[in-house]
Amino acid sequence: MEKFLFIISKGFEKAGAATRAFQFAKLAREKGHQVKVFLLDDAVAWAQFGMAESAKALTGEEMKPLIDYLLKNDSEIIACKA
Repeated sequence: MEKFLFIISKGFEKAGAATRAFQFAKLAREKGHQVKVFLLDDAVAWAQFGMAESAKALTGEEMKPLIDYLLKNDSEIIACKA
């Protein structure tokens, strides 16, 4: 098992890119790897209740189910507001 840290800084203006990062984090977790997601800058918004509800990638993946999967499968999501 490897350890992965995904650092996301994209907020609403780049919701598709942020969703893709969460998608890759989910994929790593599905393969049995330890996953942590670090949100900084504009991406801190994704940690707020309801903000990820309508975000999706250009390929159609929705952000909220990806976040839910990570949280239910022992992955950490850390937000740094500083």
